[in-house]
Amino acid sequence: MNKAIEPVHTGGCHCGAVRYKAEGKPVVVAHCHCEDCQRMSGSGHSTGAMYGTKNIEVTGKAKEYRLISENGNEVIKSFCPNCGSSLFGRNSGMQGFVTISLGTLDDSSSLVPEVSVFDRNRKPWDFMGESIIVFETQPGWKPEDGAE
Repeated sequence: MNKAIEPVHTGGCHCGAVRYKAEGKPVVVAHCHCEDCQRMSGSGHSTGAMYGTKNIEVTGKAKEYRLISENGNEVIKSFCPNCGSSLFGRNSGMQGFVTISLGTLDDSSSLVPEVSVFDRNRKPWDFMGESIIVFETQPGWKPEDGAE
């Protein structure tokens, strides 16, 4: 029997104190233009790949920052306490999933953003590709794959 080989993505913070491995394909790769992501990224949006928590292995200790989103969900942002790299995000509205900041992957060239959320906050200078599905706010979609 020929078993399909699942992709493995590795990455980590700028200084190397926190490293991770993500196995399999992400559930979704998305841009987020919410005001929280704009402030935390220092840019017009953040970009992340969502995986089931069972597909992620982390070494090193990240620090967490918690906030309440505009729709009332608790959002937990994880970052390196040494260099400040933004690494992961979790949302109480999507239990069992973690979103990896795409810029922290060792090689993110095979991952292509599929959707853009909170597009109502997108700045006019922050251009998106024409093939990206756009949502004005957070869609009601819930991922089915990867949850613990």
